[in-house]
Amino acid sequence: MIRFKIPVIVEGRYDKAHLASLIDAVIIPTDGFGVFKNPERRALIKRLGQNGLILLCDSDGGGNVIRSHLKGQLGGTRVYDLYIPQIAGKEKRKAAPSKAGFLGVEGVDAQILLKIFEDFAAAHPETVEDGTAAAERTPVTRSMLFELRLSGGANAQENRDRLCEKLGLPKGMNANALFAAVNMISSADDVERLCKNHS
Repeated sequence: MIRFKIPVIVEGRYDKAHLASLIDAVIIPTDGFGVFKNPERRALIKRLGQNGLILLCDSDGGGNVIRSHLKGQLGGTRVYDLYIPQIAGKEKRKAAPSKAGFLGVEGVDAQILLKIFEDFAAAHPETVEDGTAAAERTPVTRSMLFELRLSGGANAQENRDRLCEKLGLPKGMNANALFAAVNMISSADDVERLCKNHS
């Protein structure tokens, strides 16, 4: 499984679930057009994408609007555009095909998606984790979040907000979002140090 250093942005949670079985990356859904009204989500995407991000939207009009809007909001961020082929059909969970009549990311065959990411990784090896950086950086665990009072406690949200402020992340993140974010931009040692500084 290819492990990417940079996040992958998709439209929805079903897209995320499909990709999560194929690649190892922080995958962030825009919630479709919901990202237009969600400055916190855009701030998170920009912060996590400070070293670049991969943008994979559906190959229809809606996907193009989301892609264009996000790129306009992420000035200065390096965006790697990936595209799925336009394949006629509908997702199994849907009663009818999309307006354009094409499969979205969630409906595209796993082998097609895997080939798209393999080709991208070969062309952009700087975006792929080679194991060295991962070995040097100790990841944050969920139990560590609990021990540092960042999850499961009465003041957990307040503690998360303080940590987010120090890391340049948007406030109001839940424990799952923080877990994904800190493992993308920080290390267990740094998180522990920052939390002890404000305890």
